[in-house]
Amino acid sequence: MGVAYTSVQWNRQKKLYDFALVSGVAGFLAVFAITTKIFFPFITDEILIIRTFGVTAFVLLHFILCIGPLCRLHPKFLPLLYNRRHAGVTMFLLALIHAVMVIATYHAGGDTNPILSIFVSSPLTRSVTGVPFQPFGFFALIILFLMAATSHDFWLANLSAPVWKSLHMLVYAAYALLVLHVTFGTLQGETTPVYAGAMAVGLLTVLSLHITAARKEIALDQEDNRSSRREEAHYSKSEIDLSLVTSAATENEFIDACAIGDIPENRDPFAGHANDACTANGSRFSNTTEKSPPSQMSANIRTGPLARGRLFPAASPAPGMATNMRRKRAHRRRRLSRKCRPSTCGWKTAACSSTPNQTRRERKSSLR
Repeated sequence: MGVAYTSVQWNRQKKLYDFALVSGVAGFLAVFAITTKIFFPFITDEILIIRTFGVTAFVLLHFILCIGPLCRLHPKFLPLLYNRRHAGVTMFLLALIHAVMVIATYHAGGDTNPILSIFVSSPLTRSVTGVPFQPFGFFALIILFLMAATSHDFWLANLSAPVWKSLHMLVYAAYALLVLHVTFGTLQGETTPVYAGAMAVGLLTVLSLHITAARKEIALDQEDNRSSRREEAHYSKSEIDLSLVTSAATENEFIDACAIGDIPENRDPFAGHANDACTANGSRFSNTTEKSPPSQMSANIRTGPLARGRLFPAASPAPGMATNMRRKRAHRRRRLSRKCRPSTCGWKTAACSSTPNQTRRERKSSLR
């Protein structure tokens, strides 16, 4: 059996997301370019393009970094998280245009290799204004390229979730490099405090949101641990088997989360109550049925509780886990097993007794 991947699995939500993203980026580019031309009428077109695309990419990076903590603080921001990859790839393309224009304007006219010229054109001096700022942007662009190139389920499946997640966590290193790039670059040549104030506001916003979301997650985890210890102590005093207690592991390392009858179809029993989700060794899990035997999925891939989500047709809406492969395979199995009589348990099919040459009417009559 082969596995097929598509570049983008388009749906109505992704189309609306991309339309809003492209419209917002185009509007910001136009407004910033017109405003800069009004206040700085003698600026050249090359520098205007460099600054416009650089500022747009930097602002979009702030927006991307704020999506994660906002989703942890309130579930209404979750639609922004589902297609965050598109925003990341768009941000890389804007940064790439900025870098290409910088190299073409400042480093392509000499005898030195343009890439080498980035590192040797500005020697290090003892003053703050003499710190080379272009290497910071170069290494940040390399990180953004690796992230954009691996923003697909193919790389998630082949690199494994821990490696893929570690690679994409480098966005914070890229953000730190870009802060240094702007601080030792643009801010050193600007006399107005507009750019410095805007960058300070963006940096404080990102840090405050992440700190607030981290404190909330730590509080929820501590509450889960305390409630689990209270339950274990209570049931141990009552001399009841701990295997019947939620979040208490048995000898086979199984955890009794809930009864099968308590799991609604296509939903987790703890949906909407992230602090009540089943936990084990600090990890949260989601329990589902989805017209099949009960299953359980770890939510570590996105470091957020999957229990607050909902299973759509054979797929989870969480980024990196959404795939229609299971639905396609299930569709093929249904087509092949229509001539088979289902067993009494409802989860398996008996061996097929019809021959391939039978017509559809003959197979239906044999099943009656």
